Amino acid sequence: MSALNFSLLQNSSFVRPEYFFISGFSGLPLSQYYYIFLFFVYIVSLCGNLIVLYMILVDRSLHIPKYMGIFNLALSDFGETNALIPNLMKTFLFDSQYISYDACLTNMFFTFFFSGGQSLTLVALAYDRFIAICLPLRYHAIVNNSFMFVTLTAIWLFNFIIIGTTVVLVTRLSFCKSNEVKSFFCDHGPIYTIACNDNSINSFMAKFCTVVYLYAPLTAIVLSYIGILLALTKITTWESRLKALKTCVSHLLIVGVFFLPILSTYLAAVTFSIHPNARIINTSLSRTIPPMLNPIIYVLNTKDFKVFIVKMLKKKTNIIPHVHTITK
Repeated sequence: MSALNFSLLQNSSFVRPEYFFISGFSGLPLSQYYYIFLFFVYIVSLCGNLIVLYMILVDRSLHIPKYMGIFNLALSDFGETNALIPNLMKTFLFDSQYISYDACLTNMFFTFFFSGGQSLTLVALAYDRFIAICLPLRYHAIVNNSFMFVTLTAIWLFNFIIIGTTVVLVTRLSFCKSNEVKSFFCDHGPIYTIACNDNSINSFMAKFCTVVYLYAPLTAIVLSYIGILLALTKITTWESRLKALKTCVSHLLIVGVFFLPILSTYLAAVTFSIHPNARIINTSLSRTIPPMLNPIIYVLNTKDFKVFIVKMLKKKTNIIPHVHTITK
């Protein structure tokens, strides 16, 4: 305790640390290779999501509800990647595992804010596919640009209120025993559990966020695809069924990539005790891999993105010969 810088607020029983110590991958063998891998993930995530954002912004034909949702997903991926990986790299590569109290809460807010955006946007995209396949004649009347804009705006506002409340409630906690956070970032759970005063409301918010951002979205998506499968049984030809199902492939892959690792890690932690390093590795992968894979999945499986890329490549090849003729 003597080595820790603590400032006493209001009275001697309330202790707020000046810094938190992020233990991260302490004791993990060959951890430097994992950092190299995370750096690769960061670069691919950054480039991939910027490309998706650029394509949707530039191409007016993509200014439709489905791509508004994909744009929002890419923006959330971009935000979480930048909130998480650069700080992680700085912390462990440069042996800077102490993070100030305010910076820690800021890191917590943005990480969960953008992660929540991913989860709820996947629900919006599932609803888009549900209406497109189950009610195709009414699709444009129900799911239009105004509807999607209001939905995505509501997601951001909802996230701001829920995550903001969760982070603000951390400020009521007293840390008189330890300031060591057993995670690779300022994770809510490992922080509120080391508090030495009543943390029941923080525990409630953690469970509430798990329901709101994990179980509820996953349930809504599963129900929407049950409805889609029932609608497909009413289509007479296999070709039409396959064509309709193909429009859901990208979304299904991203849902699996996003939810399954988080769900398996959470259930493993609840069901039986796992080594802290195993939990940290699993959590870090479940938070960093989806933002990298999402743009790759959408670009490879979406015809409109492929057409846009082909157009851009053709423009580039046409410009090069033109430049040569001018120089001659």
